[in-house]
Amino acid sequence: MTPVTRGPSPAPSLSALTGRLAATLTGSGPELAPQAPFTLDVIARLPSATPGDVSRAYDRARAARHAWAARTPRDRARVLGRLHALLLGRQREALDLVQWETGKARAHAFEEVADAAGVCRYHARRAPALLAPRRRAGALPLVSTVRELRHPKGAVAVVTPWNYPLSLVMTDVVPALLAGNAVVHKADTQAACTALWARELCREAGLPRDVWQIVVGDPEDIGPALLERADHLAFTGSTASGRVLGRLAGGRLIGCMLELGGKNPLVVLADADVERAAAGAVRACFTSAGQLCMSAERILVHASLHDRFLDRFLAHTAALRLSPGFGFDAGMGSLTTRAQLERVTAHIDQAVAKGARVLYGGRPRPDVGPLFHEPTVLAGVVPGMAAHDEETFGPVVSVRPFHDDDEAVALADAGPYGLTGSVWSRDARHAARVAARLRVGAVSVNEGFRTAYVSYDAPVGGRKDSGVGHRHGAEGLLQYTDLQIVARARLDFFDPRPGTSHARHAGRLTALRRAMAGLGLG
Repeated sequence: MTPVTRGPSPAPSLSALTGRLAATLTGSGPELAPQAPFTLDVIARLPSATPGDVSRAYDRARAARHAWAARTPRDRARVLGRLHALLLGRQREALDLVQWETGKARAHAFEEVADAAGVCRYHARRAPALLAPRRRAGALPLVSTVRELRHPKGAVAVVTPWNYPLSLVMTDVVPALLAGNAVVHKADTQAACTALWARELCREAGLPRDVWQIVVGDPEDIGPALLERADHLAFTGSTASGRVLGRLAGGRLIGCMLELGGKNPLVVLADADVERAAAGAVRACFTSAGQLCMSAERILVHASLHDRFLDRFLAHTAALRLSPGFGFDAGMGSLTTRAQLERVTAHIDQAVAKGARVLYGGRPRPDVGPLFHEPTVLAGVVPGMAAHDEETFGPVVSVRPFHDDDEAVALADAGPYGLTGSVWSRDARHAARVAARLRVGAVSVNEGFRTAYVSYDAPVGGRKDSGVGHRHGAEGLLQYTDLQIVARARLDFFDPRPGTSHARHAGRLTALRRAMAGLGLG
């Protein structure tokens, strides 16, 4: 039986905080009332946006953008560089808010705070150099010069989900702002107060008031309006929604970064440390109750280790504490929405009806909280089951054996997704060879997903149906800029001088090209 703890209650001021944050949101549509997963109490009453409200948000953002873009990259970085200290200094408030809106365990909420602080510091430190003009080689040395310039896109549309409302907001919004853009941000209704809190923190750091606009509402109602005036799109969410927004962006010929779904494999090779792999797999599968596009939903174990691994994995899973409390003693929190609980239950029920076996868990836990579900381990999950073919996005994982590396890679790559993977081995070279064969955007070795994701200097993104574009690294910032080159010719060398035939001129250029090649130039 999964142990249960209650833990301390949220700070008494939490409802006052969400009410104050909700009052900063503008919208003329129907009122929305998201519910706290732990209790189903109303988090806040939020005015939804209409297409007209979205258009007015763009007007305000664009009006404020010019002065912000006119500031130097170093000045903008000084403003947003303050977020690292502010996030860490006000983390208790952030932890309470993230837990209240998502229902995740406090340790997993802390991972959000730490990630948001880290990514803000990384981009603020790198932005001045990345955005500075740089020289490029001209067509002919000493005869021509080229400078590469980076200009802000203008107004960037950002769409964030409910599962990581602080981490993903800062990861996409901050580099867009650092590049000199304004942002019109559609936050998910369930976690809108965390986004509003993040914007409040940015304003405290010195961000001009109207540069970051936030709206909430039904995606079908305001999605087209959001894309209608955007100069770039950053979206995190389901593959189905990403396809819709990607088509809208393509129709307008604007760039987009889409981080979409995953059905991520965790591969335990024959030379893995069983205990380390089993403990790491629990973190990879059940962080934030599995409501993470990078979490592992499939575990593939070499047949020689399968039984030993499974014994240890089930033992670690059984030791997870479920809790609706605001202390650090919980191993796993709640699912966030009723729809997510229903999806998890449906995937498990269908798999069992088609012959899968429940090795652990398998049940909702209303005795803990209205949206809690036990961590669940399945065996016998095969193609044709939703638990095999679709992203579950919950605390459900299947385990199956393989016999050699080729079979492991084939099983890991089965299906349309290619977001992340995890490989476990005592042999670094063996792990690296297998990792390089997986058709996914990021692989962590001897860790679930965090090692790859928090390596901020390395761009991460999905392959296949898991996305387009990258966040983090230089690409994560430069995607929000338009590239321009300015080339200057000191001498006119393209056309022949008066009195020189084109044939003679072509001969001279040919000789010059050969000489440059011989000197290793050009």
